[in-house]
Amino acid sequence: MTLKNKLGIDNSPELAREEERISKLRAIELFNSGMLKDMPAGKFSTLAFIHKHLFSDIYDFTGQIRAINIAKGNFRFAPIMYLSSSLETIDQMPQSTFDEIVEKYVEMNVAHPFREGNGRSGRIWLDHMLKVELGLVIDWSKVDKEDYLLAMERSPIRDIEIKHVLKQALSQEVESREMFMKGVDHSYFYEGYYAYKTEELVKEGIK
Repeated sequence: MTLKNKLGIDNSPELAREEERISKLRAIELFNSGMLKDMPAGKFSTLAFIHKHLFSDIYDFTGQIRAINIAKGNFRFAPIMYLSSSLETIDQMPQSTFDEIVEKYVEMNVAHPFREGNGRSGRIWLDHMLKVELGLVIDWSKVDKEDYLLAMERSPIRDIEIKHVLKQALSQEVESREMFMKGVDHSYFYEGYYAYKTEELVKEGIK
């Protein structure tokens, strides 16, 4: 079933392509504009801002806590009756070390606060937290899709795997626009979006 959207598209593959095209351009806007520089790291309000910026041209629910329970495979994300309190708890989690930051990221993934787009907005949120707290980001082009997905699937029970996977890809190139764009492409690839390259969209000036 195709999600209700502002574009009036009722075909799922077509919606996926437009969602990818538009939101990738919005992602690079986040980097170019420096919008996140004054946003608090590791807070749900910042994640909601990222989510809204990426997807507000496509959906009405952007930046808003989901009103339905969702699951992926056999795993159920945080029930809506506990979601608000879970997000408040996550906001208060420490984030001064790499391990603490990844633990916070794992908990936010378990919360999965939005109807759609949690993974893509969450990885930008994670990088923002790493950049502010440690002067580092993830070079997502070095993170294998299967390694990442399997580690994230197991992370609510055992987070040592996802810490290992991400630690191997840490980079000090926090201001590298090229790495950011490659990272967006890899982040989207994890979710099955690979019709467009961010760099090509920017070069072509597609809106």
